[in-house]
Amino acid sequence: MIITICIGSSCHLKGSREIVQKLENLLKLHNLNEKVELVGSFCIGNCKSGVCVKVDNELFSLVPEDTENFFTSEILRRLTYDCYQL
Repeated sequence: MIITICIGSSCHLKGSREIVQKLENLLKLHNLNEKVELVGSFCIGNCKSGVCVKVDNELFSLVPEDTENFFTSEILRRLTYDCYQL
């Protein structure tokens, strides 16, 4: 799984650095560094309401306060679903 986080100026001001740090910590906590790749990108093009985050090809808009819920509902859910599909 690839998670791309916008680190462009608008998203930086909205907390992209904090989101990156939280996701790094959560991936480490759940031992998922081998299954998930975090990458940065400049302007993904959807920075109106929050930090633009793309999981594989699906776009999300996050604020730092929602990072843990996002991780649980999107990342863990997808990884769990993928495990059951094998």
